[in-house]
Amino acid sequence: MVRANGAVSLRELARVVQTSEVTVRRDVRALEAEGLLDRRHGGAVLPGGFTRESGFPQKSHLATAEKTAIADLAAGLVEEGEAVVVGAGTTTQELARRLARVPGLTVVTNSLLVAQALAHANRVEVVMTGGTLRGSNYALVGSGAEQSLQGLRVSRAFLSGSGLTAERGLSTSNMLSASVDRALVQAAAEVVVLADHSKLGTDTMFQTVPTDVITRLVTNEPLTRDERSATELQALADQGVQIAVAGVGQPAPAPGQGQGTGPGAGPGRTDGGPAVGRPARRDMPLPGPRRTHPPTAPGGPGLRGPVSLSEQQLGGRVADLAPRRR
Repeated sequence: MVRANGAVSLRELARVVQTSEVTVRRDVRALEAEGLLDRRHGGAVLPGGFTRESGFPQKSHLATAEKTAIADLAAGLVEEGEAVVVGAGTTTQELARRLARVPGLTVVTNSLLVAQALAHANRVEVVMTGGTLRGSNYALVGSGAEQSLQGLRVSRAFLSGSGLTAERGLSTSNMLSASVDRALVQAAAEVVVLADHSKLGTDTMFQTVPTDVITRLVTNEPLTRDERSATELQALADQGVQIAVAGVGQPAPAPGQGQGTGPGAGPGRTDGGPAVGRPARRDMPLPGPRRTHPPTAPGGPGLRGPVSLSEQQLGGRVADLAPRRR
């Protein structure tokens, strides 16, 4: 099944072989030890980082709780009346479902799934790119999609991919998808990457967004300690990426309210104090190189000081990390 589809969820494996997920997880661990596949949160993929991209049916069953938490948090970055671009992917599809509640929003997308999620949102305008349909992920790609984005300017782009590393940034396994994602990035004042923790430290064939172009990463808190994810997050923060970590199953800010601009402002609050019902954040210096981000759009969330990963207490809250800009 993994060879045929590129990836498969533990739930699907358990259903096919008619056994428990506990048994399947043990067997998958044994196959990974033999180098026959790689484990990912909630499933398994072909071994090696440079594997072909999984299709929508397989991706839609992987890390669903994590994608929901990430989408909830990312939606809080969007304010009324903004114009944004949203790329293709199952995580961005979850984001689109939440953006349907933001009045006066304009969404430019090459994803049929994103457009479908917003089709009945009366107060949201959806602009589709041109291009050729790529059936595996329901995205429009090719020169038609790229040309339709020329001359476009929006406040921010929301993108996901197959892997994210501090060395190369966001990457994907398909050349056509990568090319369109680059065009989406060129249209935005800032870039927000949505990636669950299983993608951290994974490198795939085609780079889409270099690390120094990523303004913010929205990811999730692993249910168990993950040294690889923690190391990669620290390296990304050292390079100036602002990081937001969402606790799975925790309440999220309402879409359309933004995250304020004060040093201690939380989602839905602009008076500079901590958000109601959530712990105040602790800021402290973080060593590492500095770089210049693309300009932040008016009304967008302000850049925040860093929190060292070793100092985080992530249980049930969101943590933002980024070196101070000079």
